[in-house]
Amino acid sequence: MVPMDPGILLFAFIFLVTASVFVPIAKLVGLGPIIGYIAAGILIGPSGLKLISEPDTVLHFSEFGVVMMLFLIGLELRPSELWRMRGKLLGLGGLQVALTFVAIAYGLTLAGVDPGPAIILGMALSLSSTAVGLQIMQDRNLLQTNSGQSGFSILLFQDVIVIAMIAAIPLVAVLYPGALDAHAPAAIEHAGDAGHGTTSDFALPRPSGAWYGVAVIGVFALMIISGRLLLKPLFRLIARARVRETFTAVALSLVVGTSLLMGWLGLSAALGAFIGGVVLADSEYRHQLERDIEPFKALLLGLFFMSVGMSINLSVIAADPVLILAGVLALMAVKFAILFAITRSFGLATSAALLTAVLLSQAGEFGFVLFQFAFAEGVLSSKIISQASAVIAFSMLLTPFLLIVYNSVIAPRFASPKTQGDAPVDTRERVLILGFGRIGQVAYRLLQTQDIPATLIDHDGDQIEFVRQYGHRVYYGDATDVDLLRQAGAEHAHVIIIALDTSDQIL
Repeated sequence: MVPMDPGILLFAFIFLVTASVFVPIAKLVGLGPIIGYIAAGILIGPSGLKLISEPDTVLHFSEFGVVMMLFLIGLELRPSELWRMRGKLLGLGGLQVALTFVAIAYGLTLAGVDPGPAIILGMALSLSSTAVGLQIMQDRNLLQTNSGQSGFSILLFQDVIVIAMIAAIPLVAVLYPGALDAHAPAAIEHAGDAGHGTTSDFALPRPSGAWYGVAVIGVFALMIISGRLLLKPLFRLIARARVRETFTAVALSLVVGTSLLMGWLGLSAALGAFIGGVVLADSEYRHQLERDIEPFKALLLGLFFMSVGMSINLSVIAADPVLILAGVLALMAVKFAILFAITRSFGLATSAALLTAVLLSQAGEFGFVLFQFAFAEGVLSSKIISQASAVIAFSMLLTPFLLIVYNSVIAPRFASPKTQGDAPVDTRERVLILGFGRIGQVAYRLLQTQDIPATLIDHDGDQIEFVRQYGHRVYYGDATDVDLLRQAGAEHAHVIIIALDTSDQIL
């Protein structure tokens, strides 16, 4: 047996210990877990105790947590719901990115920044943090509210438009050539893999020219066809075998596989995972998939926020604290004003618009990726990247504090859902039936006579396939698993009907 690298064990130990100490403290004092993770990262990173010397490597690995989060979000969105959101996706998302980009790039140009760097910084800083925004929305059950859906639409559009931004960087480099500094070779080597996942050893060469378009269409068609026709029989086989860990392995394989395909095409892995989730949103096995992936997502997201803390270079901030502070405040003020204006123009009430603006006023993790590509093309210097990265990291750090201010100062002024206009837009069924045998079917038929929808859970794959012939939608899963029940909406259900077989299961 080959011994495990002690460096990996030491890193895992440092991560687990610091997270176990800082995150509960931050949660108890009302700051939230994100602040705890970032503070822990600052402590153990190069600017703190120097226990971790290469935060960039950790950051790229931990970005897979964002990929998993987008996959889980996709599982919650049926294609019909995604189509219903198209107005917010293109309207809110497109306006936010366009107006913020123009405001930041023009402002930087007026401040004396060259056009090339101003354009890149405008693109990077116009993006918000998917990890921070969605994590806060999930923690506070905001995704089913008007502000949550508006915020998610904006974040999803940003995840798509970042592909076009990466493609535009070489054009900016041609129009506004810059000069690389002495660290360029290392940066170019590192930037080659930025944003693409671990695909450096991918066997197939990336297509080019007309074949690239064919490859993109082929990959998305493959994802849709395999999700509809190939994966369901595989899930049915696993359900019959009742080998729990195999379901987890398949769930992780789905996320890794979509990420590899997107990396091969040079597209966003998060976008690929989201589309994979949407494809499986109508599957009767989606609740089990959510339950199996959730622990890995939570762990990697925690690592991601710690790596953000580790990437904060306190020496850069100490060298020019006024510039960094002014940059953070100016960025968040501009984004807040634009977000508030466009969400109000789309009909959100004042409180909902303010909440959306608070949640998304920070810069995001995709900015780091754009900086690396821009450095490789010679558009940005390492000094500008260090300063801009500090602005991004501190804007992410300030978001939970702004949310505390919103909750304590703004939210009390809007006492009821009617006045704040942010009432839940929950599409989940309010009745949960555990077990779809004889008793469960009788209960379901009685509910149908009153037009009351219900979510149905059963662990028998053959039974699920049988009742599907009669138009019933039953989800696969172990009804005694509390985590699965939570994913199925048990916390929000008005009625839970237990129609299981044995007294032990019922208890």
